[in-house]
Amino acid sequence: MSLPRINVIDSPVTALPFEQQIKLMLSWAKCRVSKVVCVANVHMLVEAYRQPEMKSVLKSADMVTPDGMPLVWMLRNLGAPTQDRVAGLDILAGVCKAASEQGVGVFFVGSTPEILNRMRARLNKEFPNLPIAGMEPLPFRPLTPEEDQALIEKVHNSGAGLVMVSLGCPKQERWMTQHKDKLQAVMVGLGGAFPVYAGLHKRAPRIVRNLGLEWLYRLMQEPKRLWSRYYDTIPPFLWLALKQLLVDEKTTQTFSESIHLFGHFSNLKVKS
Repeated sequence: MSLPRINVIDSPVTALPFEQQIKLMLSWAKCRVSKVVCVANVHMLVEAYRQPEMKSVLKSADMVTPDGMPLVWMLRNLGAPTQDRVAGLDILAGVCKAASEQGVGVFFVGSTPEILNRMRARLNKEFPNLPIAGMEPLPFRPLTPEEDQALIEKVHNSGAGLVMVSLGCPKQERWMTQHKDKLQAVMVGLGGAFPVYAGLHKRAPRIVRNLGLEWLYRLMQEPKRLWSRYYDTIPPFLWLALKQLLVDEKTTQTFSESIHLFGHFSNLKVKS
């Protein structure tokens, strides 16, 4: 059964509770099914609205989680009134906790050796039973065909059911799409979650996150890097979201029923 989705500024976002999305990722991982999970925020959806290639990536993804309260608010207004946030850092912790309990190997791809080493130390402390299948930093340049094949074989030989990817948006989303069916694992694009989990950046307090102001907190930490991005994406998103809410007059009853129906089937065997 296909996952319930709602289009937000013309890109599909999975409308399921956090716990259900984590559970589904682990179900796929235990079956060693090749899947792509995109963790979407305002920046990603605006890029997809502007770039047909990125829009195609999101449409072909197996799951697109709502990372960011603006997306959550949109989903709540478009037919999923109880939708909660499914953010990268929470996915990382939730997946690692479940994987440690169920014996599912996790492979970490991207970022830098320093960040990965810091992550390993924290993961070993918080999830001592987590099977860390491998950690592979990647260069900023594209991999050669030989290097890429070697990475595929390394992930395959590790037995990992989950691959956490940190290459930045949109590079990691393209990378996961290119490796669909090449890696028999669930690929999850976590981007900026790696350095935060490693302790190099601080996460916004929960009250700030709930108010939808995490972007402002991050901007204060990295103004030079993030100012132009936020200036280029937040105003267009607000305009496009408002236009969608004003124009969209469809009823939400049918969609709400589909979410309820999916809940009854979510415990069935996952199909590849």
